[in-house]
Amino acid sequence: MANFILSILPYICIIFAFSYLAQSTNGESFVKTQGTEFVLDGRPFLFNGFNSYWMMHVAANPSERNKVTEVFSEAAANGLTVCRTWAFTDGGDRALQLSPGVYDERVFEALDFVISEAKTYGIRLILSFVNNFKDYGGRAQYVEWARNAGTAVNDEDDFYTSSVVKGYYQNHIKSILNRVNTITKLAYKDEPAILAWELINEPRCQSDYSGKTINAWVEEMAAYTKSLDSNHLLEVGMEGFYGDSMPEKKQYNPGYQVGTDYISSNLVKEIDFATIHAYPDIWLSGQNDGSQTEFVRRWMWSHWEDARTILRKPLIFAEFGKSKKDPGYSENERDVFINAVYTNIYSFARTGGGSMAGGLVWQVMAEGMDSYYDGYEIILPRDPSTTALINKQSHVMKVLEQTMRRPNMVENTGSEVGDASSDKSISKPHTQARAKTEGVHVHAHHHRHHRRHGHHSYYRRNAHKEQGQH
Repeated sequence: MANFILSILPYICIIFAFSYLAQSTNGESFVKTQGTEFVLDGRPFLFNGFNSYWMMHVAANPSERNKVTEVFSEAAANGLTVCRTWAFTDGGDRALQLSPGVYDERVFEALDFVISEAKTYGIRLILSFVNNFKDYGGRAQYVEWARNAGTAVNDEDDFYTSSVVKGYYQNHIKSILNRVNTITKLAYKDEPAILAWELINEPRCQSDYSGKTINAWVEEMAAYTKSLDSNHLLEVGMEGFYGDSMPEKKQYNPGYQVGTDYISSNLVKEIDFATIHAYPDIWLSGQNDGSQTEFVRRWMWSHWEDARTILRKPLIFAEFGKSKKDPGYSENERDVFINAVYTNIYSFARTGGGSMAGGLVWQVMAEGMDSYYDGYEIILPRDPSTTALINKQSHVMKVLEQTMRRPNMVENTGSEVGDASSDKSISKPHTQARAKTEGVHVHAHHHRHHRRHGHHSYYRRNAHKEQGQH
């Protein structure tokens, strides 16, 4: 018997090795959802995170790859564990997708590097498939490709309805999911370091403000993505604007609509969690800091409440920041705003059992990236007071996560740095929200993309031409 056991021991080891590999790539090492919570290995998962959209673009130049490593290293040192970045460059400079279905291997290897470095530093990625805006190609490039191929298309909104364009986009999804990383040797769809896929960065549709056109597109593309990859979570990429499915919610919009419906699109069964963005310095540019901050509190409260009670899915505050280019800007004002957001994220996570799982500040960059700076850049070694806030938020979210794993202790945690549990404004509806937002100039947010992507001359010249408000 002993000899028999010894003879089969190598095979037993192989079986266990394959079992472990299957678990690490296809099992509980992937972040999942359970009700309104994110879970990892069956336990609550909270985080503090950041945006760095530029990573693949920068990494496509090998001499600049140190910028990616530098940001991941600094981020990890300050407890940041989730990063959102682009998995697209459609045409143009350092294009990933040169034309429909044609990819630049050099740029794909840059994305391989980004994923590998994130994994090295224990940071999980949210990867976006396409841009709503013209930066790095976006919807406009897809429609242009179709037009050049002889398809009858009119404008960017045909991205959501043209069968040819939708075919291009689905092919991109398939190319991304099936890509085998040249460094990690894992297909992207099998990579646990990827937290989630995002269908599109900030979808908007000028031709249909009801949200129905985008909603139909989300239903189709979410089902397609999940048919190829059941490992990863999926989100839309929405800012949070309410649409026609619940008209009474429109009072929380900043005075206009963009053609999306936060409720209906996030109710799509293949969508695993909801997102919101907020730029009150742009959306409410004529109002003072206090009014802008109060708007964000209402925005967060309303969407958190809906995520818990209507969507029954987790919520991430996926973009927020304050620009150095704002009139009267000071570092203290930025810190006050970021702290207010962090305070509410913590409180909602604590009160709602993790349903507000974390936030992603816009945006972290490295030294020497001046051509990418948009006014919102945070260089962690150079911005000590903001970095200290980020570090504290990372700490309290981690402590809360550990506490939630022992549910009987949640009520005994008390107030910590970042705790807004004493703030009565978050615990009740704000029925007068409309009064403070109705008068907003409907073109105020045009400048947002001028600043967020300011190193592109298109937005310097044509910011006033952007569409999507009503």
